[in-house]
Amino acid sequence: MPNKILDDISHRRYNPLRGSWLLVSPHRTKRPWQGQQEGPGKIDLPEYDPKRCACWLNCLQCYLCPRNSRASGDTNPDYAHTFVFVNDYSAVKEEQADYAAESGSCDDLSSLLLRAEGVKGKCYVLTFAPKHHITLADMSAADTLPIIETWTRIYAAHLASTNPLSQVALGLGLVQQDAPPESVVPPPANQYRYMQIFENKGAAMGCSNPHPHCQVWTTSTLPEEPAAETVQMGKYRTEHDGRHLLADYVKLEMEKKERIVWHNDAFLVVCPWWAVWPFEVMIISKRHIRALVDFTEAERLQFAETLQEVTRRYDNLFETSFPYSSGIHQAPLEGTPEEIENSYFHMHFYPPLLRSATVRKFLVGYELMAEPQRDITPEQAAAKLRDCGGELYRKKL
Repeated sequence: MPNKILDDISHRRYNPLRGSWLLVSPHRTKRPWQGQQEGPGKIDLPEYDPKRCACWLNCLQCYLCPRNSRASGDTNPDYAHTFVFVNDYSAVKEEQADYAAESGSCDDLSSLLLRAEGVKGKCYVLTFAPKHHITLADMSAADTLPIIETWTRIYAAHLASTNPLSQVALGLGLVQQDAPPESVVPPPANQYRYMQIFENKGAAMGCSNPHPHCQVWTTSTLPEEPAAETVQMGKYRTEHDGRHLLADYVKLEMEKKERIVWHNDAFLVVCPWWAVWPFEVMIISKRHIRALVDFTEAERLQFAETLQEVTRRYDNLFETSFPYSSGIHQAPLEGTPEEIENSYFHMHFYPPLLRSATVRKFLVGYELMAEPQRDITPEQAAAKLRDCGGELYRKKL
């Protein structure tokens, strides 16, 4: 490794996806820890929870299990794979009063400093499986494939007719009418700008229900993180003869082999050079894929395989049900031709655990007031995750 010295000295690393910097302090891994320790992550749940929810809220039953009632009073179908429904407590709504800020003069402090805009949208909950006691790490690639197919259907149903990806979606074999009704959503009442698919796994990441699930939020605005990436990826293409930032990054990582965790023909799993969280990884498509609808049938299965590899290695690392927040970044639902073409499919995993199943990383103090900071280097993290392949640890118990 040409930069071996970086394992021992404090230094900053640049994140080209966000145009930002972070501080790396590898020597701090030697410091004693007397702060908060999380309880070991255990999965001690029933396969089906008809009477008592394990979400610490004294619920009568799990709101996500098949055949159970939700807070809205609706009853879940007896689903076999995935089940999607409109979130009973959505963060954004399709119907609300319009808001337009009054325009003021350039000297009007209110219009300069007290800005706001209305946001409309639609939020969904998507269960991964009918079984209450499993996670993605417990599932096979074949079991995970229906999740990816459902993500693709939801994304396709929300694409703007002006988006060139809408024509790609029409040619997919994943047509809505042939899908199980519990994995289909109707087109929205309004056209939305962006769709964020994300999962919060574990109580440490604020997950209030352990039943395996994710969320899908569509909004009329482009959120901060994907917006920053869109700008940076567009800038990179302009400055480098139309090359894609993440395509070049995949090529570089495949050559250096210093931060690679795992890869197959279609996807690379890497602890990125600029990672903030201790065991943060990115899944990046090896070819230019703009969004889920660009996947071939083979790539959907390879993506399922990749998700399974990441989540199983996480659990094997500290032999615990590893918490994380993950999310897919892809082309916006509605955008300029340049925005769509500049987009490059990738998925972020942000896990908080640092040294063990009980010691987590906190983004506080310097991280909040100055810039992000990490201790263990991405190269060290990648080496640990590479060693965590193989069978899921709890299957050996």
